[in-house]
Amino acid sequence: MSDIKFGTDGWRGRIGDDYTFANLRRCAQGFANYLINDGKTGSVVIGHDRRFQAEHFAAAAAEVLAANGFHVYLTPTATPTPVISFSVGDKGALGAINITASHNPPEDCGFKVRDEFGGAIAPDGLKKIEAGIPAATDAAAIKQMPLKQALAAGKVEYFDPKPAYLARVAELIDVQPIKDAGLKIVVDNMWGNGAGWLSEILSGGKTEIIEVHAERNPIFPEMQRPEPIPPNVDAGLAVGQQVGADCVCIMDGDADRCGFGDEHGEFIDQLRVYGMLAYYLLEVMGQRGTIVKTLSTTTMLDKLGKLYGVPVVNTGVGFKYVAPAMMEHNAMIGGEESGGYAFGGHVPERDGIIANLFMLDLMVRTGKTPTQLLELLFAKVGGVHYYDRIDTRLTDNAMKQAAKEKLDAVSADGLTIGGHAVTEKVTTDGYKFVMDDGGWLLVRFSGTEPLIRVYTETTDQAAIQAILEDGKKLAGI
Repeated sequence: MSDIKFGTDGWRGRIGDDYTFANLRRCAQGFANYLINDGKTGSVVIGHDRRFQAEHFAAAAAEVLAANGFHVYLTPTATPTPVISFSVGDKGALGAINITASHNPPEDCGFKVRDEFGGAIAPDGLKKIEAGIPAATDAAAIKQMPLKQALAAGKVEYFDPKPAYLARVAELIDVQPIKDAGLKIVVDNMWGNGAGWLSEILSGGKTEIIEVHAERNPIFPEMQRPEPIPPNVDAGLAVGQQVGADCVCIMDGDADRCGFGDEHGEFIDQLRVYGMLAYYLLEVMGQRGTIVKTLSTTTMLDKLGKLYGVPVVNTGVGFKYVAPAMMEHNAMIGGEESGGYAFGGHVPERDGIIANLFMLDLMVRTGKTPTQLLELLFAKVGGVHYYDRIDTRLTDNAMKQAAKEKLDAVSADGLTIGGHAVTEKVTTDGYKFVMDDGGWLLVRFSGTEPLIRVYTETTDQAAIQAILEDGKKLAGI
């Protein structure tokens, strides 16, 4: 494959098809060239998830970076993405390479890159990395040093990132009240990197942690993919219901995204979780600061911003937009529709471990169940907000182009969606149609997979499916 493109969060591909060791080394050389062209010298953190061959792909990347003169801190075991991101700053590194496909299907693997702050690299930086990737026919342009030799020479060293990260957790939250609360918590790790982390953090008290999907299993049984949304979370939620858990904490395959289930084993969608996290910081913790959100997430944040007098900044979809905005505005919180939330005083990167701990702290500090907390949130923002999404796989580029042409031609003038008049069409990232009730429809091409996504948030529950179907029609699906 001669053309490697970085999407919303790095490069992802099908293992054995386009995601090969040869192409992985090309990407690693592209990242090395990017750093060298910027005149940077120093160290790089490299980690990986639990997918098939991930540790070997990480080793191959380390061989390339070491041969290019960089010192490599390599994780010896699968490590949560937020821990890798935190380790960049902890080690004073130039950035990171993370071998993970996050929530993609089991056949895929990925190549994420992070900047010196541990956050996603902005779009202009990703373009520079792409430009530095050698051609598939130019094997001589890729430098390599065998891992054994690199380890012996001190060019690569294994390190344990856990102690420093756990020290940061202790700075962000006092977990002792959660330990003492006597909660019964189910943790669904989705066969991923988060396994064991919440159990270790919350051990030693009255609270009981029951982990599911905690082993390494690269085919991800009981779910289509390790993405923390239904139906992938259904098996974990069922365990919560069976054991009478107070809540279900969910992390995706690389533990940077958060999912959450209530005391009845019902899923709380990620827009509502974002609203609850913002409420926790603003109301319960008394913090003030900018809220950064992608245009695909909840308008409840805009309403909370007005209520508490804090600015709300909207970005395109993906942390390559959220992370730079968080840095620019010294944000209190940043997040996106996919369940990724980042927090001020930490790193500008999604952290499913911290997000779940904050949700638990919200429950303990208020003494309320998740459903009671949702009622509090809805009372604050003027009513219940509903969210849903439909994903459709694109069969080829012609289907994508046809959908794009149809959507480009749509005018907001006189348009109704799900029975609601459209007041505005926004094309910052995809095609967003704002409706007269304050709800919205978004049609957008995924930056990580060949999918077209149709999303909506509305206060009109009866109109949800009609809105989604109208969105599909606008795209010619």
